[in-house]
Amino acid sequence: MKNPMNTTLNRLLLAASLAAMTLPSFAQIKVGVTISSTGPAASLGIPEKNAINLLPKEIAGNKIDYIVLDDASDTTQTVTNTRKLISEEKVDVIIGSTTTPNSLAMLNVIGEGKTAAISLASSNRIIEPMDANRAWMFKTPQTDTMMAIAIAEHMSRGGVKTMAYIGFSDALGEAFRNEVVKYAELKNIKVVATERFTRSDNSVVGQVLKIISAAPDAVVVGASGTPAALPPKTLAERGYKGRIYHNHGVASSDFLRVCGKDCNGTFLPTGPVMVAKQLSDSNPIKKAALDFSRKYEAANGAGSVAAFASYAWDAGLLLQRAIPEALKKAKPGTPEFRAALRDALENVRNLPTTNGIVNMSKTDHLGLDQRARVMVQIQNGDWKYIPE
Repeated sequence: MKNPMNTTLNRLLLAASLAAMTLPSFAQIKVGVTISSTGPAASLGIPEKNAINLLPKEIAGNKIDYIVLDDASDTTQTVTNTRKLISEEKVDVIIGSTTTPNSLAMLNVIGEGKTAAISLASSNRIIEPMDANRAWMFKTPQTDTMMAIAIAEHMSRGGVKTMAYIGFSDALGEAFRNEVVKYAELKNIKVVATERFTRSDNSVVGQVLKIISAAPDAVVVGASGTPAALPPKTLAERGYKGRIYHNHGVASSDFLRVCGKDCNGTFLPTGPVMVAKQLSDSNPIKKAALDFSRKYEAANGAGSVAAFASYAWDAGLLLQRAIPEALKKAKPGTPEFRAALRDALENVRNLPTTNGIVNMSKTDHLGLDQRARVMVQIQNGDWKYIPE
């Protein structure tokens, strides 16, 4: 004779088992991160790492595991990190790297591994021209072209007729120089001198003396992070009185601290996030920019917001939009999910981020328009929005 208690227990266990089978199955999603939290680009990488720490630990009911590696601002280490994240950690997507040279070095690896990456660097070359490897690469910062156009237009309105350029002797410096020269010449601004320096240089006196001897109306500095403070400080020491422009790679409190009074009055194009409070309430970017600024400063202190941190945050916003779509097609940890996530990123539409409204496509893996940049002037150690 069957024990009624055992029969009831078995029925309950069966019912529980069947119920469990009907519930959605959630899995862990692995996000690899390789950024330059040490080395010459650390003033960019550290804010990025701080922002990564604020990204959601769960999306669409799935736990997000962030595996963060330091590439030490080195291209070789970046390649090593990328291979490790794909081959050993089996990540579903990668955020990084911090600089243009490092991001370019990742292209072959992510293409071979068929794993999407979201770069935090600026150069157009990271995503253009589209090919088999770049089909897996996306980015959040504004392109050199967007910022070079802003500088050229501002110089032209200010009556600048001649300019000099001094920038990093690497892929970032060369890419930005090419864009600045192209658009300056379209505005009939003549380039009278071009100089270069490395991220680790302690002096640019020789380069600056050559620039001053050419007597340009303006000097454009194509560099990023705190090393970018060296040219304007040296120009100020040598009595240069013309205009000085930076690219968007200096938008951080660290740069303001290092450059100090020597950067007072200089100009740069940057993302709206750096002057979010000064934007009109009708600006569609203001809400997302202020939301990020509040969260970042709550964790890292008042005045700590940096453009580089916002690029990492925007990468998180892209994933929050794309991951739920990819989950409809495949399970995390599979080649199918990585492909679905790549496709979902490519189809992000009308996403407000801290730097603009993103509309991706098969040929545009940035998705920003001219609303994503504003001109600012450094005034008394702060950013002053210049309405256009």
